[in-house]
Amino acid sequence: MSVSLLRQLDCCVSTPGRSQLKRHGSSLPGYTYCKSLQIAKNVKLPANVSGCNCQGTCVDPRTCACAKLNGSDFPYVQLNGGRLIEARAVVFECGPNCGCGPGCVNRTSQRGIKHRLEVFRTPKKGWAVRSWEFIPAGAPVCEYIGALVRTEDTDHVCENNYIFDIDCLQTMRGLGGRERRLGDVSVPSINCFDGDDQKSESVPEFCIDAGSTGNIARFINHSCEPNLFVQCVLSSHHDVKLARVMLFAADNIPPMQELTYDYGYALDSVYGPSGKIKQMPCYCGAADCRKRLF
Repeated sequence: MSVSLLRQLDCCVSTPGRSQLKRHGSSLPGYTYCKSLQIAKNVKLPANVSGCNCQGTCVDPRTCACAKLNGSDFPYVQLNGGRLIEARAVVFECGPNCGCGPGCVNRTSQRGIKHRLEVFRTPKKGWAVRSWEFIPAGAPVCEYIGALVRTEDTDHVCENNYIFDIDCLQTMRGLGGRERRLGDVSVPSINCFDGDDQKSESVPEFCIDAGSTGNIARFINHSCEPNLFVQCVLSSHHDVKLARVMLFAADNIPPMQELTYDYGYALDSVYGPSGKIKQMPCYCGAADCRKRLF
């Protein structure tokens, strides 16, 4: 799919009606492209929290209330439109009740897609995504968008491979437990979550279902050696169970290189309708490929 068609889709979804993702005569029937999370009726978002009192843009982490939530420092540097310094369990950004404006460095992930991304077909992996432009390490690429639903309302035995569990702790465990290229984006130890192991191992309460509605993130493939990583972000509220799911560049990404992230499946963890373990081969082509997606 060309960049021009993506722009047409953006235009279509800003008006009433539905749009279909099309490429060279093929289509995805029943799929709607959207640019923001579609909140299920039985999901209630928390009230907006009070913000910082900074004016214009946040500059002093010693006085910024949002910076204090990030360990008295800003998670981003003002470079190339904002870059994440290191992967964190959660990034606390400035929100709607903060005194700073949209140009604040601590709103980096809220500015939408800044790189020209293209959806294209691959021989074995189906749809894939690449950028026409260079993406520096630490730059936000896109948010994982779809229907925000309760996990109990999804049917995991159905053929829906586009459900993303919102689990910030498990996301960080995945970053720390697998070898991956992170360029100058470092991975910290997991020490910012309280609670017993039983709670941390429970099924996440909420997830994002991009099976029938979503954005370009839906078409980003898995790789055992990815060039993107998942980062949980909070801004308007501080409920980690409802964090925004962002994809950041793990390394400097040259133009036209396929964008990928690690889906984080454990082997033998996915079951089919019959109750038997499902297996899916991995075609990422990485030197250390695990040969199976799940």
